[in-house]
Order: sequence, then structure tokens, then C-alpha cells
Amino acid sequence: MPKKNQKSRILKLTSLCIFKYFILLTCLLSSCSSKLERKSIYAKLNENNQYVNNYIGDFEKKRVRFFSFFFKSMFNPPEKKKFESVKLSKEIYKDNTKLITWSGHSTFLYQNSNINVLTDPHFTNRASPLSFLGPERYMPSIFNQKNIPRIDFVVISHNHYDHLDIKTVKIIFKENPKVTFLVPLGLKDWFNKNGFMNVVEFDWWESFESNETKFVFVPVQHWSKRTFFDRNKSLWGGWWIENKENTFLHLGDTGYSKDFIDIKSRLGSPDIAAIPIGAYAPRDIMKRSHLNPEEAIKCLIDLDAGLGLAMHWGTFILTHEPVDEPVKKLYEKLKEYVIKKSRFKVLKHGESINLD
Repeated sequence: MPKKNQKSRILKLTSLCIFKYFILLTCLLSSCSSKLERKSIYAKLNENNQYVNNYIGDFEKKRVRFFSFFFKSMFNPPEKKKFESVKLSKEIYKDNTKLITWSGHSTFLYQNSNINVLTDPHFTNRASPLSFLGPERYMPSIFNQKNIPRIDFVVISHNHYDHLDIKTVKIIFKENPKVTFLVPLGLKDWFNKNGFMNVVEFDWWESFESNETKFVFVPVQHWSKRTFFDRNKSLWGGWWIENKENTFLHLGDTGYSKDFIDIKSRLGSPDIAAIPIGAYAPRDIMKRSHLNPEEAIKCLIDLDAGLGLAMHWGTFILTHEPVDEPVKKLYEKLKEYVIKKSRFKVLKHGESINLD
């Protein structure tokens, strides 16, 4: 074997060993509990006391295929690219604002005149428990400790590291000590153990009202895991946010399922839906948990949403498709489905839309 290839192989194996060691150490030191304190009324449990989705069983375990995916993601990821970003509107710092602002990935600031809500906030450099390894940003977060406005509520869709970042949660809490965290069933204990006590925990279809705004936690098709020991011990879902003027649905992470029809049947059609369009390749691994652009359009149709907002793209390299492919494919499929681009918007990082 040539020395160059041998060195490369040794480097890969060493990196994998280091990764496994630190993940294991992180998990052992983690305060995540695998105990279910309060069971869901709506979500079923399997024989391992783990939550399962409504319309599929547990995901099949294809270990060989997964390790191939993991190595390619780690050592031969898609090329990073820069996307256009815009400066934050000064309007987000005013009272009685009616805006939705995209910060990147799944983070939106929703403002409906009397309440400010941040979805799945992530401001830091990596979507990982480690500071030196794991998916790294190629587009900076629009929000940071110096520029976030008042935040009344933070809604969390599930506990994956690209949707729940402990450093970001600490930043938000430091700047907004009265903030309330709305979280899936099974995550309240994690927040409490990390020092955040103002937390409300939700089962699917449970609701909560504040300042004339109603929050409903809705089922989607995904999974949860933060350590080696807590797979599907907490729920996952989307957030329906409703007031007398508009409804905003944030779908978190989801594969394509009949859950969208259920949401429409139970709650109606949202005025605006934030729908993931990226992190979908290879399909045999990602199909059940992530939408591709065509499925995102089918989701828009199933919900009969007035406006779709693209999310879960352009920020972290999580999968194998080129980073600019999700938007290109979305526009191609919108043309095929005879849907105007104006009905499924792709915002620039930092861009706001006016809810009026």
C-alpha cells in the first residue's frame, strides 16, 4: 500500500476513534434521562419503551449503509458555498411588529404584534456536542448575543443538535431571563437540569395560550436522540402558532407522511408554513425523516398552506446533496406542479416578510 494512502487510512481511523471516544464521554457525562416521566396519550411506545411515529414503525437499521454515509459525510462532504444574506430589519426591535425573519437552518423569529417567538434557535458554530467535530456552519447565524431582540417564547421541535443547542439556549436566557421554553414531552428534565426552570412540556396536540396567541404541538414524522442512551425517549413535532390575525406552522424536521393531512383536518390550513427542503440524500437513509423538495411541495398542498417558507437548507452540511441543490430542485418542481414561486418563498439569510 502506498505510504500516502496508508497515512490517509490511519488518519481516518484515528479521527473515527477520537470521535467515538468523545461522543461516548459526552453521553456518559450527559444528564439526559432515558426514563419516561410522563407518557404520551397520542404517541405509541414500542417494546423498548421508545416513541414511534404515527404511520411507520421504527426506522430500519442499515448499519453498513449508515457507516458508508458517515464516512463520506466526514471525509468527502459536498462543497461549501456562500449564499446571499441581508441585514436585519430595524423593525424587529420595535413593539407591535408583525414579521417573520429567517436566521438560517430552522431558526425563525415570529412576531405577531404582542409576542416574539424564536423557533429551534441555533447561533453557534457547530451542530454537535463537540466544539471541534461535527457539522460546521458555512453560513453564519444572523442572530447572536449582541443583536437578538426581546424573546418571549422559544419553541423546540426535537432534541437533535441542529435544533437544540445548549450554548444558544444559554445566550437567549442570559439576554431574556423571563423567556419561556415550550418543548416536546420528555425534554423538560433536560432543560431543568441545565438550569432553565421556566419550561412547559407538550404532548402531541396539547395547546397553550399566552397574550392572545395559541401554541399547539403537532405530530410529524421524525425521531429523537441526543446520546447513545435516549433514542426516542422524548417526542418530536411541529409548532402551530395562532392568533386572531394569522397562523404560522413550523414543521421542525419531518419526512413525508399523512400527519400533514391530520394537521389540516384538526386545526385547519395555516396561513404560513415553514417547510424543510434540504438534508435529503441519500434517499434510502433520509427518506423517512427528511423531505426532499418535491415532498415539501406535496406537504404545502396537503396542508393547503397560503404561503410556504423554505427552511433546513443553506447552513449546515448534514447530508450528501450539493448545498445549492434544494433550492434549484424546489423551483424545478414548483414549475412542474404549476405553483408560483411567490407561494413557496426562499428567503435570504436575515430576510423578513411582513405579516400584514
